[in-house]
Amino acid sequence: MSRYSLTTRIATRDDATALADLWSDAVRRADPAEQVADIELIVKGAEASPEQRVVVVEYDGQVAGAVYLRITTLSPLNLEPCVQSIHPRVFDHCRRHGVGHALMEAATAFAEENGILHVVTAVPHSSRESNRFMARLGLAPVVMYRVAPTALLRSRVSPQRPQLGVDGSRSRVLAARRSLRRARAERLSLPEPEQA
Repeated sequence: MSRYSLTTRIATRDDATALADLWSDAVRRADPAEQVADIELIVKGAEASPEQRVVVVEYDGQVAGAVYLRITTLSPLNLEPCVQSIHPRVFDHCRRHGVGHALMEAATAFAEENGILHVVTAVPHSSRESNRFMARLGLAPVVMYRVAPTALLRSRVSPQRPQLGVDGSRSRVLAARRSLRRARAERLSLPEPEQA
């Protein structure tokens, strides 16, 4: 048993710097001060909403991990209510001290408080340890969430057709074809000469 104790509590705006560091790969790419400001807004929004909660777990008096919880539906098409446990994260130096369990306990308690039957979470697919941890807790994989920049996706779903030349030779070829069709149509429409 560890000689340090874990404390679970609701996050405050004073935690924003630690949370921005903890969630550095999840927040938008920006100046660190802007990331801290973003986290402050998220915490403020969660404080004001009964359907959201940012939970912090402290280990030896320091922030060791956190999770963002919100009540929503399983999907936009499946309206069964659930609690999303968004980005449960533990600082590397605090792993294997029960912090992850405390975060998921907070998610479970939030669901029970609100009479919700399902808890869902998302962890990076590349994090083998996190995926194993969630599997041990009974969370099964359901979908693979994929992300791409809009410009990249546009280039893949409707690629531009290559042009036949840099100097506009394609348009000259099309103009020549139109001229030939017009000349052929004129020849066919002329009356045939009478024979004597």
